Amino acid sequence: MSIKTYEISGRMKIKNRWSRFSMTVRALKPEHALEKVFSLLGSRHKLKRFDIKIEEVRELVEVGSEQR
Repeated sequence: MSIKTYEISGRMKIKNRWSRFSMTVRALKPEHALEKVFSLLGSRHKLKRFDIKIEEVRELVEVGSEQR
């Protein structure tokens, strides 16, 4: 298993207003990437999971990575 890069975009509720966000995280699986985003946004903006709506999870292809 190799670590992949994921771009996760969605909306977060800050002060009764929904704002868009996009984050790039590295993880083994998309589920792990989602957990990382929930953790980062929760710690940075004091958000709960119900204040974060995930709209898209994309795996980014790294240039120059070796394929076996």
